[in-house]
Amino acid sequence: MGPAQAAALELLDRVLGPGPKLHPTMGPDALDGGLDVTASLAAGELRRTTGLLARPGPLRLPMAERATPWLATRLAAHLDEDATILIAVDEGIEDEAVPAPIAARCAFHVTLADRAAAHDTPVAGTCPAGVGVPDDIVAQIVTLAATLGIHDPRGPLLTLRAARGIAALDRRGTVTLTDATRAAELVLAPRATQIPEPPAPDAAPEPPQPQADPDPGTQIPEDILLDAVRAALPPDLLAKLAQKADRSAKGTGAGAKRQGNRRGRPLPARASGTGRVDLIATLRAAAPWQTIRRRADPVRTGPIVRKSDLRHRRYEEKSDRLLIFTVDASGSAALARLAEAKGAVELLLAEAYARRDHVALIAFRGDGAELLLPPTRSLVQTKRRLAALPGGGGTPLAHGLRKAQAVAVTARRKGMTPTMILLTDGRSNIALDGSRDRKQAAADVTRIARALRGLDALVIDTGKRPEPALQSLARDLNAPYLPLPRADAARLSQVVGAALT
Repeated sequence: MGPAQAAALELLDRVLGPGPKLHPTMGPDALDGGLDVTASLAAGELRRTTGLLARPGPLRLPMAERATPWLATRLAAHLDEDATILIAVDEGIEDEAVPAPIAARCAFHVTLADRAAAHDTPVAGTCPAGVGVPDDIVAQIVTLAATLGIHDPRGPLLTLRAARGIAALDRRGTVTLTDATRAAELVLAPRATQIPEPPAPDAAPEPPQPQADPDPGTQIPEDILLDAVRAALPPDLLAKLAQKADRSAKGTGAGAKRQGNRRGRPLPARASGTGRVDLIATLRAAAPWQTIRRRADPVRTGPIVRKSDLRHRRYEEKSDRLLIFTVDASGSAALARLAEAKGAVELLLAEAYARRDHVALIAFRGDGAELLLPPTRSLVQTKRRLAALPGGGGTPLAHGLRKAQAVAVTARRKGMTPTMILLTDGRSNIALDGSRDRKQAAADVTRIARALRGLDALVIDTGKRPEPALQSLARDLNAPYLPLPRADAARLSQVVGAALT
């Protein structure tokens, strides 16, 4: 946090007063309150804790860019139903941003990155009982929001509220054009998603039409709000919009989230599921029903817990995924298959940062398999390793599967989630002992495939026609089977991406 931001927050504390400070990953018990198990058991009656949302004062959310989806949704609902002030502090870098539900409900977006710290004196004032807004100003604000590409109705509504506030500070009972212009600059300019085109310089002005004398207090000159907001738009708005669209297409780079019941960041317990029981959450679910249950079963002693009260622990972790390309490099078609794999690997690596995926490449040919590319996300290293790939010889499919198994085991020990992608025509003819025995080679493939059954896999048949042996291999692996006799790199990448989603 810089000195300007600290000074601004200190000023807000002096003007608005202190309020509860939220954490971006807090759960429902801290936010809305919940059952106090210790106090309830000691008192023999239900005792509840008070949530932060019930406390007076403005809400402050530091590191708002890290707010969980649940917290963003809950705060949005609270802001919609209660006139609460929220100060969301955006401390993100690069592609991190405040969640959309929160940003849409914040009227003012203040940037203090290039400002020095300044301690201003708060402005005190009293609002009149009601501040009116002329119909012409309302119509122009709504039209201006549509012109700027703002489709959320909160934009013009917040602009009208800001205009009323500005008029109230100046002790006026009616919003003027100056008030509406200042409000539009503050609220609508940061929300703009498109830059309105200025009028053509050589366009001939239209002749004035005879009109009745308007009321000079309410008549709004045409496009005056648009000109004021156009001047207030950030100079780099086009670059920011393009960067935002590029991030939306590629992802945030935060990594794929995976839920489980063993490790990671704790999530609120749920009734459905398996795994370890959350004792505290279970007691909280059972406590409100104890009086009724004791009347039905007065002989029972202690808490009466039923199956419907059980709550299971859940965790969320961000785990790297490893795509293990296991490619058949044997025979006359090896060069074509390796070229397809090379293109697919490079296409997948182009999006590896967004998904946090690693990629490894195994080629099997002759009498063994070789790890050509260890797990990596480096596109430069990948292109260097894939510059010249060997090809030709027999088809030691069992060796390729065993090498993929070794890479997967190592990846799991490092906390990765491995997935094997097998590209072959299925004609295995080299056994694990090196002999050219098709029957033994097929038996070795079946045995290793069954040992790999717990590994996520995808079998891609690159032969000219579907191979029954590969369909059987896919069943042994419990993996999808995709016959793609003429798959190019782009098609292969699309299929792999769709199958792994």
